[in-house]
Amino acid sequence: MSEADAAERDQGAAVVALRSAATRVSFDRAELRAILNLYGRKVAEGEWRDYAIDFLKDVAVFSIFRRSSEMPLYRIVKDPSLARRQGAYSVTTTGGLILKRGHELERVLQALDKPLKLVR
Repeated sequence: MSEADAAERDQGAAVVALRSAATRVSFDRAELRAILNLYGRKVAEGEWRDYAIDFLKDVAVFSIFRRSSEMPLYRIVKDPSLARRQGAYSVTTTGGLILKRGHELERVLQALDKPLKLVR
């Protein structure tokens, strides 16, 4: 294989890598700030202990764990293909039950951030 062929192959591989990175769904800075603020409060309360972020081709997922060796308690999912219909954001439980779905992340996160109630 000549040097020109090798350079062309490497350049083609770089273009494919850039395209795949550009088509991945991810959370932007404001979305991550909102999610991590909620996560930080719940960690301080002792409810949650670990998280994982997955940026896939068609969805971005923020998984929340009580312990790192378990299944996630909740998954915050961003699916742009549902943006016009039900909303791009959803919160699901371990069993797949959708707690809340909507167009605005802050409103969807309210399903996980229940206010304290005064008990008499």
